[in-house]
Amino acid sequence: MSFGWTVLWSAVTVFVLITALFGYAVSKRRFDLIDSFWGPGFAVVAVVAFALSDRAWPGLVVVVLTVVWGVRLGWHIHSRNRHKDEDQRYVDMYRRAKGNPVAKMYRVYLLQGAIMVLVSLPVQFAQSRPASGVLFALGVAVWLVGFVFEAVGDAQLARFKADPATKGQVMDRGLWRYTRHPNYFGDACVWWGLFLLACGSWWALALVVSPVVMTFLLAKGSGKPLLEKDIVHRRPGYAEYVARTSGFFPLPPRRRGPGVGGA
Repeated sequence: MSFGWTVLWSAVTVFVLITALFGYAVSKRRFDLIDSFWGPGFAVVAVVAFALSDRAWPGLVVVVLTVVWGVRLGWHIHSRNRHKDEDQRYVDMYRRAKGNPVAKMYRVYLLQGAIMVLVSLPVQFAQSRPASGVLFALGVAVWLVGFVFEAVGDAQLARFKADPATKGQVMDRGLWRYTRHPNYFGDACVWWGLFLLACGSWWALALVVSPVVMTFLLAKGSGKPLLEKDIVHRRPGYAEYVARTSGFFPLPPRRRGPGVGGA
């Protein structure tokens, strides 16, 4: 099946699943459920694309990498959120919505579904024209770096929060010593790796929009900026952490000195 038809069927699948999830979210009166679906949604798209392809082994590798990333992320977010109140971002969106708040939230869901189809284009394209040789190996390596950063960063933060002795403190250990968001950096690397795996022809270069969009969302959009919007005021010591720690790309901590969060 052609790439165009694969994208169409992927979009239809995402639309159906997003709509069903939204109906469930309305019944539960909790709209942050879309966050738990984000990773698994990409896994579903990958499986659909593979089912519509000739099922060659390079495409299978791309599917496996996408599914492993997506399922882990979905389970992590679900486990983190299931005993908490609804994410304040969604509460605020609902409260700010005028006219029909439910319809507004449905548009939010549809937007995330559209972004999912866009970002997953390399995964779909790789089913027909995957990279090979050194480029394929490089894509797997970049994916692996990203997956390790994301999974290890999430695990380190979870242990930190579970320790009563660190309550109220700023997490600045492990990978969090080098970047304030190792999970977001890792997420971006995963998608740059999947993009490289799709570069089996010059046409694939147009798909660079996918990792660019994902990186922008994480670093400048709904990821890092929203998370850090008011955390400096809520968390003592976070301003000093910002002053010495890279916001996204891992770097050695900056030395504290006059005018940089220290004496």
